[in-house]
Amino acid sequence: MQLANKVEKASNKTKKPAKNLYFIQLLLHQDVKYFDSRTSSLHIFENYCIIKLMAEEGDYLKTLDAALKERAEWLERSELPKLKEELRMYHTGFASLYNLYLKKGSIHEDPYKQETKIAELEVPSSAGFSDMERMEQLTQRLSNFDNQLDFLVNFYPFNPDYLNLDRIKRILGLVRYIDWVNLSPDSQNPMTRAVAEMTNQVKIGADPLTMSVISESLVHLNRSNTPIMGYLKVLTEYRRELYKLELRDVTAGMSKSDMANLAHIKKAFLQAKQGVPFYPDLVEEVIKEDTTSEGPTLRDDVLKKLRVADNKPKAVKVQVSFKGILIEGIQTLGGTAQTFTDIAGKLDENEAIMEAKKKSFIQKLKKLMQQVLNKEPEPVIYDVEYMDPVKAIKVQDRINFSAFRSDLDRKVRTLAPMAARGSASSKLENMQEEQLIGFLERNVREIQSMHKTLTALDEFFKTGVDKEDRDKIKGIKPELGTLKNAILRANSKRHEYSAQKEEEEQLKRLGANSGA
Repeated sequence: MQLANKVEKASNKTKKPAKNLYFIQLLLHQDVKYFDSRTSSLHIFENYCIIKLMAEEGDYLKTLDAALKERAEWLERSELPKLKEELRMYHTGFASLYNLYLKKGSIHEDPYKQETKIAELEVPSSAGFSDMERMEQLTQRLSNFDNQLDFLVNFYPFNPDYLNLDRIKRILGLVRYIDWVNLSPDSQNPMTRAVAEMTNQVKIGADPLTMSVISESLVHLNRSNTPIMGYLKVLTEYRRELYKLELRDVTAGMSKSDMANLAHIKKAFLQAKQGVPFYPDLVEEVIKEDTTSEGPTLRDDVLKKLRVADNKPKAVKVQVSFKGILIEGIQTLGGTAQTFTDIAGKLDENEAIMEAKKKSFIQKLKKLMQQVLNKEPEPVIYDVEYMDPVKAIKVQDRINFSAFRSDLDRKVRTLAPMAARGSASSKLENMQEEQLIGFLERNVREIQSMHKTLTALDEFFKTGVDKEDRDKIKGIKPELGTLKNAILRANSKRHEYSAQKEEEEQLKRLGANSGA
């Protein structure tokens, strides 16, 4: 009776009547005359059903594997570059606010910020803190948060193989660390509440430029949130199904009773997949898909979810001004002219304090004679150290301060007209796109190099003078933050331009293919 029930169930699945021995004969290459008893026929048909179901299982896994590979190619080609760009914009928005908090004294400079080494993303602590701990905790946590975002957008590999479920969770944790969409002093999240209070304090009596920075930064953070979550959701779906496919390597050959035993599967999994996390919810999904009556429907849903839509030519869009994107990036750099001017003034005062202590009477007399005779003064050379961001080690360098100051003045003269909206803007409009992108990239590189040198000089002046003179040295950390933010914003415009051009080229190729 038990055997008959098995056959009946198998017959319902395969849509084959139990008495149809023709299919049994084809499958097992046996002569029907040898199976004149009902028991023998049923036994053979049961084997037939089992073999057929195993064949169907193999077909599904092949189809699933092919779908996952196609999905991975699509993610790497299409979605992950967009995710990285959105995260870059997210970091740009936060960096603007972070530098503003520093400038307004809402938080202190983190003395260890530049020396922090990051091997893997880690979400900073979001635990509550007392009012006495407030300044210290916000300084450390926001500095760490900025470093984590910088590591994410500049050093993290964005490919489907590297971004496993654990790393997706880490990225998600960073994006949700502060709830920018619901930024309120009434938030239950300690960090969201503290940042909201700090932002409101900065707004009190703020000048129009400060209000503009706050508004633009919050727009960036809010606007990026939804697409980031969307891309992470798509990536998570892919990684979950890939995990389930690899899990089936462990469950293959298990009996139905073993498949129903979660503890048995976990033991086998941990032995076969050492170092890989065990996700019980995904195991439950595999059990339902492989052993229950609703399994075929669930499997179809999985394949539909993974299917990549055919790339069809989109409707022709109104031509966008790619020049406008590049000009915005250039004008962003132009806005740093005043920042460089402020830095130059502070450097001159610091250099005067440093040199006054070093010069003897004879040296001062020698300098006076050089001025009288109109001779070129001897160059001022400083031995400095800076942190190599790639190797994460300190590198020593010799800076000709006199030559560097001249370079600063030239850079100010170059940058100042870029921020203007009049004749200088017209000149930029008349340039070719190739000239604009070259101009933008060259100035980004030069400002990045100056930023590195200025960071080293800032540290040099603070540590190179006597203790009694340290209070006289003027730091430039807020200005350095402004420069870094401008670099990020200019780079985001450069990436936006590249993405627009790539999309245009793809549309051209698709149009050519469809017309062939």
